[in-house]
Amino acid sequence: MIVPAEVVEYDERWPLWFAEISADLEPYLDGLPHMIEHVGSTAVPGLAAKPIIDLDIVVPSAGLVPTAISRLVAAGYRHEGDAGIPGREAFALPAEVAHYHHLYIVVEGNKAHLDHVLLRDHLRAHEAERERYAARKRELAHLLTTDRTAYVEGKGALVEELIARADGSPAADAPGRTAPGAPSAG
Repeated sequence: MIVPAEVVEYDERWPLWFAEISADLEPYLDGLPHMIEHVGSTAVPGLAAKPIIDLDIVVPSAGLVPTAISRLVAAGYRHEGDAGIPGREAFALPAEVAHYHHLYIVVEGNKAHLDHVLLRDHLRAHEAERERYAARKRELAHLLTTDRTAYVEGKGALVEELIARADGSPAADAPGRTAPGAPSAG
């Protein structure tokens, strides 16, 4: 499958693709405590994006990560380690998939998980920030066919700024931070 190398306008099919990919994964995760979250730009209605669905398989503890990894390997995915992001296990796709996607395992409330959720939710809630991020991606889109690393790095500072505006990105156990779904102190 060819890796999408363009930034396109939001596509109403993206949530459907997420649902299809999730449904295909569920049999391999049966009995393992988890949730599957749609993260990344395709999870933000109205945001221009590469047509790549990002999925986090979220497990409640680090002890479940090896089991989740082995089950995804059994499903045909190839484990690629953290791919440079501590707390996030990345996977290469099987040979045959209906929709190109990025698949990760994260532990609920860790920095990698919170960064994905904070950015997604912030962009969903703030149109001006969503448009600013889309403009930056369009500006860098020419790099997708020649230097994907430069494309990612070119967005990096803005992504970090947006996460900080969305309430920062410390680990869930840092003072003042509660994990998603946990009761807040205030």
